[in-house]
Amino acid sequence: MKAMRNNSWFKEKILLGMSFSEYVSKHATLPFVIAFIILAFSFYSMAYRLIYGLGPATNLSDTYPWGLWISFDILAGIALAAPGLTVGTAVYLFGMKDYKKFARPAILSSLLGYVFAVFALMFDLGRYYRVPYVIGWSWGLNSILFLIAWHFFLYIIICLIEWFPAFFEWLGKDKLRDFFSKLGIWATVFGVIIAGGHQSALGGLFLIAPTKVHPLWYSALLPLFFLISAIFAGISMVIIESTISHKIFKEQLKNFDEEEFNRKTLGLAKALVGCLFVYLILKLLDLAHYDKWHYLITGYGYWYILEVVGFVLIPAVILINAIKVKDAKIVRVISFIIAVGVILNRFNVSLIAYNWYVPLSDKYYPTWMEIALSSGVVVLVVLFYRFIVRRMAIL
Repeated sequence: MKAMRNNSWFKEKILLGMSFSEYVSKHATLPFVIAFIILAFSFYSMAYRLIYGLGPATNLSDTYPWGLWISFDILAGIALAAPGLTVGTAVYLFGMKDYKKFARPAILSSLLGYVFAVFALMFDLGRYYRVPYVIGWSWGLNSILFLIAWHFFLYIIICLIEWFPAFFEWLGKDKLRDFFSKLGIWATVFGVIIAGGHQSALGGLFLIAPTKVHPLWYSALLPLFFLISAIFAGISMVIIESTISHKIFKEQLKNFDEEEFNRKTLGLAKALVGCLFVYLILKLLDLAHYDKWHYLITGYGYWYILEVVGFVLIPAVILINAIKVKDAKIVRVISFIIAVGVILNRFNVSLIAYNWYVPLSDKYYPTWMEIALSSGVVVLVVLFYRFIVRRMAIL
């Protein structure tokens, strides 16, 4: 009898009421086939790195001890995992209840973003099995990396507390759902402090490399640049995720009001414009204060202009026009461009403009296994997000 009850629970909760064969058959589609091919290469790369080490699996060297995994999985990934920070702050601290429906998807994306960023980081650490040391008994209080490690650890716990109401609601545990719902506001307050700290600390890591980072990207304001760009990356990701979710999971949405959804998207665009202009003003002050103008007429200068003008200034101007004519579609397209710009910025600081004096022939280029592993992590985030949203009251 107990086995039958377990089978029934598994069928209803995990297989969505289908038999195992029906479930597999329904998911035997081209996107899933592509996803599993990427995962196969990714898992092979993970196993290869663990068995043979970083040397054979990557192109890392003494000149480039950090490569694609740090630039993409950690620096860009953590910036793009800031929706929980931005929406949580707006809803629970500033009382913007209109955006409460955005909160649960934002928290889930932050939770998955951080969990899989740490998962990917394991493969970039020489002695990954010593990660618990930093939490338990080897405290490097003078190290920014120690601060970041503890912040990641605490922020994942905070995201779990914020996500638990949806999880226990799915399990039918009402008392636990109510208990964690009451903790939500305190978790959010603590989360804002923690997330703000490590987003800026990631930029602070590069303050110790003034001769390695190109002067156009190196600045005493790097921690502030990383924090502000993470905020507008988080808002952009909320718009992108909500757009994709409302298309893919449309059948799960009850009483969906497209006009209301567009109005809220335009509201997020206003916050986005404000953050972009604050960032631009600080960038201009940085150029003027350190007198970096002459670097702009070099190869790296043109690349810098592309990043700042192409992915910050022009999107900000287009967003202002979109808000004026109330066109939410343009806002969604521009949000995607802004998110790409944040990824480009993290690559510029940590790879492209790092060791900028090194000839192209001696530059770092990732191996196919590094690319495969990072691609697999992205696929895992998408699959887990889809799995949870299909089953729990996230949207």
